[in-house]
Amino acid sequence: MAHRWYGRDRGLTTRMYGTMFGLGLIYVLFIAVVIALGVSAIFVLVIAGAFAVFQLFFSDKIALAAMGAKVVDADQEPELHAQIERLCQLSDLPKPRVAVADTDVPNAFAAGRSPKTATVCVTTGIQRRLEPRELEGVLAHELSHIANRDVLVMTIASFLATVAGLLIRFSLYSSMFGGRGRDNNTVVVFMVIAVVSVIVYVLSFILLRALSRYREFAADRGAAIMTGQPAELAAALGKISGSMARIPDRDLRASEGMDHFFIMPVVSKGFSLSSLVATHPPAEKRIDRLLAMQAQIDGRPAGDFPLDQLGKAT
Repeated sequence: MAHRWYGRDRGLTTRMYGTMFGLGLIYVLFIAVVIALGVSAIFVLVIAGAFAVFQLFFSDKIALAAMGAKVVDADQEPELHAQIERLCQLSDLPKPRVAVADTDVPNAFAAGRSPKTATVCVTTGIQRRLEPRELEGVLAHELSHIANRDVLVMTIASFLATVAGLLIRFSLYSSMFGGRGRDNNTVVVFMVIAVVSVIVYVLSFILLRALSRYREFAADRGAAIMTGQPAELAAALGKISGSMARIPDRDLRASEGMDHFFIMPVVSKGFSLSSLVATHPPAEKRIDRLLAMQAQIDGRPAGDFPLDQLGKAT
């Protein structure tokens, strides 16, 4: 891309690769333990693989159906299509399908295993609340997810976590319903498999959530590069976050299962262990990063961006 105004985020890149390396290391050790104990994991791997393939090929359809979203053409949503087409031209991406979900929850998401099969969906709530440039920042964020193939990356990353979860279940079921006639060694093997699987699952869960948060930062950065206006995305995130408190709880509960897809989680949680398991970084951290980028574009020291101009940068 032509825009290089604040350089590469080496720290973010290092954290993402470090997290993925950690996942890989855990999985290699896990499989080694399984093999050393003489347990055939082929059946579990086949089932987990089937789940992963299903998720990869059908997650976009499930996500759209869960939101009641409808694919729209350029005649139905001319401005939305025009914005996405312009951003795709800037980023050299094929134009995805465009969908709209009729809900007041202000949000957006992208789904699809590759740029050629992707769909970008926005809600009517976010369309009503955001200015055109703010919405463009949100759309650029979702297109960055598509360009980074985040659905594919997260599906692959979660594959062996699924294996671990299945082994937990199979070990427990075997111990509860098939324990008769077994010797002590067999029982010990199943207990070891269950304990190791639990540890792997917990560690994988934490690392996967960390990877998800890093990829949100990466998508924010990609959107800033794509539009050249990080302050507009910062303004959008501020409006979305502020609007959540005014959405009826019933609507939030109906949408919270889509949190890992959304640009912003629909339920805001207070201080807790959620910082370890959250799918997204705190909105404040994302906004601070974006404003620092805007300050660098404008030639000001980071932190000098005037908050009263949030969303008004030209």
